[in-house]
Amino acid sequence: MTGLAGIPAQRLHNHKLENARLARPDAVIAWLGAVQAQEYAHAKWALALRLRGATEERLEAAFTDGAILRTHVMRPTWHFVLPEDIRWMQALTGPRIHAANARRYRELELDERTLHRSSDIIVEALAGGKFLTRPELGATLEGHGIPASGQRLSYIVMRAEIHGLICSGPRQGKQFTYARLSERAPHARTLPRDEALALLVRRYFTSHGPAQVNDFVWWSGLTAADTRAGLEMNGPHLISEIIAGKTYWRAASAPTVETAPPGAILLPPYDEYISYRDRTAIVEPGQAFPATNAEFNAMIAIRGVIVGTWRRTLARDRALVETRPLRPLTAGERDMLAQAATRYADYLGLPVDLET
Repeated sequence: MTGLAGIPAQRLHNHKLENARLARPDAVIAWLGAVQAQEYAHAKWALALRLRGATEERLEAAFTDGAILRTHVMRPTWHFVLPEDIRWMQALTGPRIHAANARRYRELELDERTLHRSSDIIVEALAGGKFLTRPELGATLEGHGIPASGQRLSYIVMRAEIHGLICSGPRQGKQFTYARLSERAPHARTLPRDEALALLVRRYFTSHGPAQVNDFVWWSGLTAADTRAGLEMNGPHLISEIIAGKTYWRAASAPTVETAPPGAILLPPYDEYISYRDRTAIVEPGQAFPATNAEFNAMIAIRGVIVGTWRRTLARDRALVETRPLRPLTAGERDMLAQAATRYADYLGLPVDLET
């Protein structure tokens, strides 16, 4: 790579955001390790960006069928994960989540006995392949004398997730449901901790590299010591390079890519492409990473560099994509953006009106 300027090109390739796209939604998650899915509709688009010929219906079907699952894991926040990975990933990252939640448990008067009993009630309610929404789980807990609403219910359910008891079921209309993990992912693997750590580190730096130790710490919720141990266990599989005084890691087998292909990408909120503690390499010199808020937190990347934000507004028969560039775009860049909007329209199956 040629300094910081070479990092966007290498990352575009490793993230599968250029021509080397994958064939199935589960293959995207297997490659990336996990995909943040806090904003569900946008997270499906994050998968589609890395797929050939993806449509929203196809992504929804993969979720409904259980080929991909959605659960609290790592930092924690919602992530798409694979059924075969969910148990070892929860076992690896869950203890730190549980410890981080301890203060909130106390504030919500959720002692260990209450949490354990709540989990037992939830698991029993989901037995036999049942799928229940969060309000339905809350009503079930209330029926057993356990107050469960608002944040209290959220933390009860999250605790059951990070303990590997429940995960996502298919949606009921627009509502999400929960299922027994043992029934939804009966073939989920368990791994010794060192093996799980080495695997997660290898997947991250292979798919997200070049990246720094602190980037993985932020992404995974694990410690710097864990990260260094995982790098050491991966031996020759991962290599490092010092760029602008910082140490970056990537897969030894990855081809060196120094020039980003021309093109614009409408990145969804929280896309894995921006999932770094240090985002210096993907902004233009002298430009700050865009501040995010509830309306404009999706990013526009041109040749792998963030040049603005965008948001969508859906109507019944079309979508509006409004953009907010950080600087004036050239005529060529506007053409790239129009092509990106066309791809988004194909995914949605709706005409898209682009406002630049």
